[in-house]
Amino acid sequence: MTAPTLDYSAIKSRQKIAWSTGDYAVVGTTLQLVGESLCEALDLRAGSKVLDVAAGNGNASLAAARRWADVTSTDYVPSLLEAGRRRAAADGLPMEFQVADAEDLPFADGEYDVVLSTFGVMFSPDQDQAARELGRVVRVGGKIGLANWTPEGFVGQVFKTIGKYLPPAAGMRAPSAWGSLARLNELFPPDRFAVMASNKHFVMRYLSIDHWLEVFRTYYGPINKTYGALTPAQQDAFTADLVALMAQRNRATDGTLAVPSEYLEVVIERVA
Repeated sequence: MTAPTLDYSAIKSRQKIAWSTGDYAVVGTTLQLVGESLCEALDLRAGSKVLDVAAGNGNASLAAARRWADVTSTDYVPSLLEAGRRRAAADGLPMEFQVADAEDLPFADGEYDVVLSTFGVMFSPDQDQAARELGRVVRVGGKIGLANWTPEGFVGQVFKTIGKYLPPAAGMRAPSAWGSLARLNELFPPDRFAVMASNKHFVMRYLSIDHWLEVFRTYYGPINKTYGALTPAQQDAFTADLVALMAQRNRATDGTLAVPSEYLEVVIERVA
């Protein structure tokens, strides 16, 4: 059978609308620790020329700038870059901001010492093209640092739940595939890249399960858009599934929410 032809342009247009909905920065700011950890895993050196791809509101960008790197923060959603710009100004951290598509980066081959992406490039519709672009713009001997939600982790299961109600396009790979070492070795072939990865957990901490639902339904574009596309009965079922997932994984016993969410921390060296 012929594999389905994916309209990446249409998929990307829908994604842009989703990520522009609500205010991702409200959620993204809570993930700052991940950017700091990634920069340490990379052993990021002062003066390095760093590109943050699909940077969102700039967690990894800010972490790199705190280490005196020369940082360019990019995303295809201008409002997210503006949030990052405000954060950088508040912290007195100089960096550049540029609207850019992870699948078509407007930078020269080998221009950067380090390329970063935390929970960003993994959502690119054309995964192979996005990986080629990351590998193209980093120099030989340079590093790519990624933080990607795993398929089995909490966020990976949230996206699986979304797919239950709004199935992805036929043939579309799940974003959480980037959280699999096997998939990373496909995206970054061993004749050109050395891939090292370790499993980490970011603990989502909210006042309660209901608080998480309120924040994500209001501010997190993919959840917001999912609710908007469902009938009231489907919304109730979707909510029930999310509540069950959180209840199953919540390690707090005081009424609050503390859910460990597994992600893969990845350091890739370009060797050729």
